Amino acid sequence: MEQPALLEMRHISKEFPGVKALDDVSLTVRPGTVHALMGENGAGKSTLMKCLFGIYHKDGGEIVLDGKTVDFRSSKEALENGVAMVHQELNQALTRSVQDNLWLGRYPTVGGLMVSEKIMSQRTKEVFRELEVTVDPKTIMSTMPVSQRQMVEIAKAVSYDSKIIVFDEPTSSLTETEVEHLFRIINMLRDRGCGIIYISHKMEEILRISDEVTIMRDGQWVATRPAAELTMDEIIRLMVGRELTSRFPPKSNQQGDVILEVQHMSGRYTRLKEASFQLRKGEILGIAGLDGSGRTEVLENLFGVMTREGGTIKLHGREIANRTPQEAIKNGFALLTEERRATGIFGIRNIRENTVIANLKNYLISMRVGGLKSFCLSDKKMKADTDWSIKAMHIKTPSQNTQIRSLSGGNQQKVIIGRWLLTKPEILLLDEPTRGIDVGAKYEIYQLIIDLANEGKGIIMVSSEMPELLGVCDRILVMSGGQLAGEVNAAETSQEEILTLAAKYV
Repeated sequence: MEQPALLEMRHISKEFPGVKALDDVSLTVRPGTVHALMGENGAGKSTLMKCLFGIYHKDGGEIVLDGKTVDFRSSKEALENGVAMVHQELNQALTRSVQDNLWLGRYPTVGGLMVSEKIMSQRTKEVFRELEVTVDPKTIMSTMPVSQRQMVEIAKAVSYDSKIIVFDEPTSSLTETEVEHLFRIINMLRDRGCGIIYISHKMEEILRISDEVTIMRDGQWVATRPAAELTMDEIIRLMVGRELTSRFPPKSNQQGDVILEVQHMSGRYTRLKEASFQLRKGEILGIAGLDGSGRTEVLENLFGVMTREGGTIKLHGREIANRTPQEAIKNGFALLTEERRATGIFGIRNIRENTVIANLKNYLISMRVGGLKSFCLSDKKMKADTDWSIKAMHIKTPSQNTQIRSLSGGNQQKVIIGRWLLTKPEILLLDEPTRGIDVGAKYEIYQLIIDLANEGKGIIMVSSEMPELLGVCDRILVMSGGQLAGEVNAAETSQEEILTLAAKYV
């Protein structure tokens, strides 16, 4: 006998200026099940969940929770009624402690007046003990890696004792070990009778963890199927509306002379202890490693975001400093950061402003006002370059004037890539370039990376996804404990060899 629904979202619609984000979408979640929600970037998955969570107000339809019609007007109201959400883009008080973030807005008090640090610490430890999270409650959030901050956010959602928990790309910044940990937590919640809504682009995870799968495309419901009846090929066909014969484009880039040489690079105040390597013209160089291995720090030291302790960087045989990002950009470097919301986008600015921000000097035009020479920015040139970026990156947006924060995560990522391409970089540094991006858009970005290598650009790419490194890169550097543990040929190595090297100095 089929269980009664814990949550029903019936015929939900939502419009933004110039775009119909949701068009008659329905979703049913039963107690004690994991219901996966899949679709390309911009399909409406996160918008649907934000309508449930009270962030957006739906334009039409009905939401029924545990037999009662609800219409939450805020996330606080949703949380108080048993609906929690772990967002893809973390929004935390980074200067506060872990326990402050866990109980923000609901601090335990003594006598209804004074906040009790003792009770707060005790409750945090209880939640962490239950979930097997090994984080000190008094640690300041900004000092922790993204993966640990993600686990704190998951613990916070669980601490509300919710009936429905939405996980939006929860594993995008987690290591394989942490993913297994998350799955244990999800199975525990499922055994309790919770309804889990799980949004992910990682099809292996979906087929493993979910009971049912709903697939969306262009703001509409496409299909709901038992996970056991689906294959990866069938999911892709339903998501993109066409067959996708291969996950990775054919490699066509040819390597030339050495353009970048790094010797004994180490970082001050970072995990990076030692790294030496070369990059050739037209080469795609991958960097693998466990979380905290120093892989991101390699890129940040090259780009001048972090202070370099020692070592040399040579471009075409000439030593350069790259003390600051501005200096790095002048030397032909570009960096796509791991956390697009925190360090990539300007959320309240529009698509055009986010696209041209790194290249403003190219839009300056001189003019005379009252006999005095002055400068202004050329709207015509900025509009033309933004048009090029939108078309080249296949960005789904109503217009150039749309605020970037209203786009899906994958489309935000495409805007940032377009931004850097306008600077015509010679060395492109990519930190998790396909994080939170659907399979169709991933293929487009892989093709773009290969095309850039074909143009003679040198590319260094950090990724947590081993198949991605093996499918796109020519060579792979493996970081472990802040130092280079080894170098492998992508065409001849295996995941096992890479993981062995990744554990070398741990």
